[in-house]
Amino acid sequence: MTAPDHDPLYRLEKLCRDYGAHRALGPLDLAIHEGERVALIGPSGCGKSTLMRLLAGLVAPSGGQILFRGQLLGAHDIRAYRRHFGYVIQSGGLFPHLTASQNVVLMARQAGWSRQKIAARLDELAQLVHLEPDQLARYPVELSGGQRQRVSLMRALMLGPDVMALDEPLGALDPMIRFQLQADLRGIFETVGATVILVTHDLAEAAWLADRIILLRDGLVVQDGSFDDLCHHPAEPFVSEFVRAQRGLMIGGAE
Repeated sequence: MTAPDHDPLYRLEKLCRDYGAHRALGPLDLAIHEGERVALIGPSGCGKSTLMRLLAGLVAPSGGQILFRGQLLGAHDIRAYRRHFGYVIQSGGLFPHLTASQNVVLMARQAGWSRQKIAARLDELAQLVHLEPDQLARYPVELSGGQRQRVSLMRALMLGPDVMALDEPLGALDPMIRFQLQADLRGIFETVGATVILVTHDLAEAAWLADRIILLRDGLVVQDGSFDDLCHHPAEPFVSEFVRAQRGLMIGGAE
């Protein structure tokens, strides 16, 4: 894809991550621009979740660097950086001893928001993700899987992040709930206008939620482009094989 001519939100330069003698990722050179919706996709062990953890500041590079708004990510105050980074993981990561609303507002309270500002934002987000007040009063164990993921989305969106990062957020849900949340997620992304970085193993989901798809294999980028590029202009035979392997998932999902 042709990148916009302004400076990227993220610039990855010769980025690597090793675990012992195993290279999990890289070297990678990538740019992600403000407002892009990017899906990281590929077979298990390809490095997509490793890349997400690097962008989240949860692990440090073994080599190369990540620039965020032109500044080395390691030079940022990580706590301050993560306020710009809304993160949703597959399991939701909710604290079981807190109600849904208490989970959502935790970071806002730590940031010193007023009670009135927190209440207004909570109400706004509940409407956005289609949760009722009585559901927000429940504990995570009392919610369905889909409801827990909606709460996780609210928590990630609470501070108005510049980046929405989702690591297999729908992978553990049954197909009907997953379908409903996919539709809602696309609407949420369009509403909030944040840069979106999504990890998924599902090409149909990537095509539905993202404008740009980065296909990885063995820690390296195989192809970076649109869904149409992957289907009709594969960079190598592996790309065609990957698309064919998921053809059953793509019926209706990418239209």
